Amino acid sequence: MWLILAVASAIFAALVSVLGKKGLAGVSSNLATAIRAIVALALAWLVALITGSTAQLDALTPTDLTCILLSGVATGASWLCFFKALQLGRVTDVIAIDRTSLLVTGLAAIALFGETNHLVTKIIGLTVVVAATLLLVTRTQTDSPAKRNWAWLGWALASMAFAVATTLLAKVGLAAVDSSLATALRTVVVVVFALLFVWSRGEAASVRHISRRHLGYLLASGLATGASWLCYFGAIKLGEVSVVAPIDKLSIVFAAGLAAAILGEKVTKRDAIALAAMVLGTLILLY
Repeated sequence: MWLILAVASAIFAALVSVLGKKGLAGVSSNLATAIRAIVALALAWLVALITGSTAQLDALTPTDLTCILLSGVATGASWLCFFKALQLGRVTDVIAIDRTSLLVTGLAAIALFGETNHLVTKIIGLTVVVAATLLLVTRTQTDSPAKRNWAWLGWALASMAFAVATTLLAKVGLAAVDSSLATALRTVVVVVFALLFVWSRGEAASVRHISRRHLGYLLASGLATGASWLCYFGAIKLGEVSVVAPIDKLSIVFAAGLAAAILGEKVTKRDAIALAAMVLGTLILLY
C-alpha cells in the first residue's frame, strides 16, 4: 500500500506542476500558491471527515500535535526561503540545491529511524537519484565564479533544510495519528503562511482579476496538491522515508511526460538520460 500511495503522490505532484503552469498566466506565483493551499486544505479536511479520522483529535498527544504543526511550519518556512533564493539567484542553481534535500532526508531517516535494511543499496539508489536530478536541473554556467552573486546560497540551503525537517517531523508526528488528519492539521499552518506572504506583498486584491479559465486550472492544481500530500504522508506513515521520498521525486519524470504532451515542452537528450537515471535509481531503492 505504501508503494501505491508513493507512486500516486508522484503522479498528483506532476499534475500540480502542469496544471499550475497553465493557471499561472497573469497570476503571481505567491497568490497562485495561496489558492492551491486553500483548496488542498479543504480537500484534506473533507477526507479527514469522510474517513472519521477527526475523532482522533481528542486523543492527540502534545508531542504528536507539536510535530505535525512544526512540519507545517517547516513547509511554510521552506517556501519563503525558496522564493527569496529565487529572487536573488538563478532558478536552476536554487532548484539544484533544493533537490539535494532528497539525499539529506534519506540519510537522516536511516540514522534517526533505523531504516538500515539493504543500507548499501539504499545509499547507491539515493546517490543515483540525486545525481540524475542535479543533471536534469543544472545547466552550463556562463559566468565565472567571481562574477556570480552568492547571496542566494544561504536562502537555498535554508529552504533545503526546512524541506528535510518537513518530512522528518511528519514521520514522528504520524506514529499514532491517521495520515489524513495529520495532513489536514499541517495544511492549516501552510495556508496561514501562504496568506501572510500574499498579504505582506499586497497581492490579495489581484484575485479579482484572475480569469475563470486560469482560476479553474489553479483550483484543479490545488486538488492535485491536496491529493499528493494525502498520498505522500500516507506513504510516509506506512513505509520507510528513505524509500518513499525518492519515489515521490519521480514526479519530475511524470511532469516531464505531461509537459511534453500537454504544454509542448521538448525533452532533450540530456533530459532523457537524467530521467532514465532517476527511474533506475528508484528501482535500485526498491530492490
